[in-house]
Amino acid sequence: MTLSSKIAAVILVLILAGSITAGFFPAMSYARQHREATGAPASLRFPLGTDDLGRDRFARLLSATRFSLLLAAAASAGALVLAFFLGGAAGYYGGWCDRCIVRAIDLMLSVPWLLLLLAARALLPLNTPPALTLAVTYALLAALGWASPARVIRAGVQHLRSAEFILRARAEGCGEARVLLRHVLPNLKPVLTAQFWTAVPVFILSEANLGFLGLSAGEPFPTWGSLLRELQNPLLLRPEAFAPAAAIAITLLCFRMVTPWGGSQV
Repeated sequence: MTLSSKIAAVILVLILAGSITAGFFPAMSYARQHREATGAPASLRFPLGTDDLGRDRFARLLSATRFSLLLAAAASAGALVLAFFLGGAAGYYGGWCDRCIVRAIDLMLSVPWLLLLLAARALLPLNTPPALTLAVTYALLAALGWASPARVIRAGVQHLRSAEFILRARAEGCGEARVLLRHVLPNLKPVLTAQFWTAVPVFILSEANLGFLGLSAGEPFPTWGSLLRELQNPLLLRPEAFAPAAAIAITLLCFRMVTPWGGSQV
């Protein structure tokens, strides 16, 4: 890793560690209302001020950072599992299996993500619990985000299936599933790592778009997307209201700097 990549990785670790640590302090609750200080400007007590309900913007930003980063990483891991099994099966078995999965990949890549997410999210009842809403949102992201890494994984498996050690394992009687999991998967680690780090920022931005439109987690659950909705109110356009946008920009820049792009080449 270069020096800039190491610095970016340290910043990401500090951001995540700070957001997780803040969750252990009751005073940093994202739902606590300070009715005596509604709409307060930035101060020592409230570094980013309070919203129109008296909630500490800084505490809500830390909670939103924790939820958005951890759930985006979980959704990326889920999408990668789907991508490995589908893309790996297509590249390893070939034939009709490859043709069917490639058609499915092309179909998923041709359909706009945002429209599918809007349609699926809009079908949820209005009284759905906020935590369930957020879990469903990221589950949808994982279910829709497997196609692009699956294409890369398929190409990697096609390159490996004729390798000498794979042919030797099959000649010694290893089952197909064992060959995929014990011999192909370890050799795809650079590709999988690159795809994971690439998908996390995409999922962060996707949730931010949904949250800005009011289709992510419900109140009082904070995410970066839901915090950005304050920018729609011209009465709340103070400098501290742009803190969620700055947090997203810094995080995405750090992810861009630490992403092992070279690992995605097959």
